[in-house]
Amino acid sequence: MNNFLSNFPYCRPRRLRQEDWIRRIVTENFLKISDLILPIFLTYEAKSTEIDMMPNVKRNNINDAVVLANKAYEAGIKAVAIFPEVPKEKKDAFGKEALNENNIVCKAVRAIKKNVNGIGVICDIALDPYTISGHDGILENNQIDNDKTVEILCKQAIVNAEAGCDIIAPSDMMDGRIKVIRESLDKSSFHNTIIMSYAAKYASAFYGPFRNAISASNNLGPNKKKSYQMDYNNNNEALKEVSMDIKEGADIILIKPGMPYLDVLNKIKNTFNYPTFSYQVSGEYSMLMKSIEEGYFKKEDIIIETLSCFKRAGADAILTYFALEAAKILRSK
Repeated sequence: MNNFLSNFPYCRPRRLRQEDWIRRIVTENFLKISDLILPIFLTYEAKSTEIDMMPNVKRNNINDAVVLANKAYEAGIKAVAIFPEVPKEKKDAFGKEALNENNIVCKAVRAIKKNVNGIGVICDIALDPYTISGHDGILENNQIDNDKTVEILCKQAIVNAEAGCDIIAPSDMMDGRIKVIRESLDKSSFHNTIIMSYAAKYASAFYGPFRNAISASNNLGPNKKKSYQMDYNNNNEALKEVSMDIKEGADIILIKPGMPYLDVLNKIKNTFNYPTFSYQVSGEYSMLMKSIEEGYFKKEDIIIETLSCFKRAGADAILTYFALEAAKILRSK
């Protein structure tokens, strides 16, 4: 026994874990309320509606969206991201409703900016809520026409900026769209409008509940979205995508999905040291919520742990449907 003790190492890492006060002092990463961004779904319906695949999340009419944005602001959340559910009669092959200055997104932006002073509003730039095909771009001859799509995305960005959107967020993964959107915004005197590029967005099964929430078509053809969203087997390709978008003028880059892609997030943050966000997507949320409801996880613990993992990996901010709940938990601490 004495021989064992004489050879025992002097370094005992547990010394810095034994009490709460010292654990807090040496903590390397801190999750803050200001790290959270709340996604808000919109509906053209008169009343807000439940989303079957996403417990406790609704498609909000404009009044309820304003109330929700105000709750976020009062909780200390600095921005909301809005996504529309578009009725079938307003969908077409070219996503024309995306260019309607009185569509649900533009109305919601104006209402939120008027009634919730000081919160940032992020608008998704993509055509999947608006097209019959459910694709993020223009589908012709079973192919997505990259350049035609980019033309429409530029117009969509201008329409949303005119409504008062603070951050334009192209999530479509078309080639070259950041450069052209930046040029279009600048030509229209929106020099200060921020671009948050979904720079590394993977073709993922984790988006299923989101597609249900916005009532987007699942009849996407044999390739689904794999001809423009990234292959989930690839890592180095993400570096190329992010590098291109930074050079084209993106102010912020976003990695999507979230926890299954923390290795990508970490690699990109360490490589570019650029403002980098991530998205705890609908599938991640729904899995966690179902497990919480079944009693497999304690809600407060699992929410803060998963979001803290994003911070540890390098996320400067996190889009999460748990934003309000997480803010409440963090405030209580």
